[in-house]
Amino acid sequence: MKASEADILIVPGYTNSGPDHWQTRWQSKLATARRVEQKEWSKPVREDWVERLVEEVEACTRPVVIVAHSLGVATLIHAVPRIGHKVSGAFLVAPPDVANPEIRPKHLMTFGPYPRDPLPFPSLMVASRNDPFGSYEHADDIANAWGSFLVDAGESGHINAESGHGPWPEGTMVFAQFVSRLKSGQ
Repeated sequence: MKASEADILIVPGYTNSGPDHWQTRWQSKLATARRVEQKEWSKPVREDWVERLVEEVEACTRPVVIVAHSLGVATLIHAVPRIGHKVSGAFLVAPPDVANPEIRPKHLMTFGPYPRDPLPFPSLMVASRNDPFGSYEHADDIANAWGSFLVDAGESGHINAESGHGPWPEGTMVFAQFVSRLKSGQ
């Protein structure tokens, strides 16, 4: 599939993705990409975030490719029972460990624990070995449960603008390769 043949939904995490974040940059460069906007970025409510994602997926007219970062990954995973049949693929980056009692802010734990059912669509996960919001071992465990292909990003922090991943050209290449392997008919 070509990116231009898909509705690409950008699903940011807690506090949204700022102007220097790779998600914002990708959104501006991909003609068919749009952001799933949340009413409350700094006080996320799982049910509200999931409902917004469901609404956006239902509005899509082409195959849907999700690009989720951080709490956006948790939002997608909780929405899968309602939207899995409409998603052609998901690119998952820096999934937080939402079941970890040490997570800050504490209200992020309301997104946990993750369901562990295999995803009904192809998925690729990129995880860092020094992400302050989730260990690589945790990412490996959930990627295995979901049937996601796991890419080791080395010591890349939370893979956001603060960790130096504004443009993130390596991510762009991995995403392009992932999309090219998706089937157009889903």
